[in-house]
Amino acid sequence: MALINPHINFNGNAEEAFNFYKSVFGGEFAKIIRFKDITSTKYPIAENEANKIMHIALPIGKNVLMANDIPESMGQVNENENRSKISVSAESREEADKLFSGLSAGGNIEVPISDSPWGSYFGMFRDKFGIEWMVDFDPNYNGKV
Repeated sequence: MALINPHINFNGNAEEAFNFYKSVFGGEFAKIIRFKDITSTKYPIAENEANKIMHIALPIGKNVLMANDIPESMGQVNENENRSKISVSAESREEADKLFSGLSAGGNIEVPISDSPWGSYFGMFRDKFGIEWMVDFDPNYNGKV
């Protein structure tokens, strides 16, 4: 079965965002590549972008959350656009509460976490970096779709 691994573009604060995500989920970064690590005469990198993130990966369970900074030469990401949401399926109500509380800190809660009409424990928010998240715990989910 294929895994879905979300990838997010940032305007220069990917490392800050991923340090925050790591503080909530735990674990270690699988990879961090900075633009200076790939610079060459064929692909020169501006000095002010050398330390920005070209690729960062944080394993979360069997999935990997990935991101990069967009170089200024490519334009800015509209951080208020309706980006795809990242959906996290928790293994318990307690884990759902911990993830919801941690990730939504400093952000904007759109749907407070609570029992949903469809039978799961669900909440939705935009974190302080503008990324949209859904946290869900379904006590009847047995791992099969």
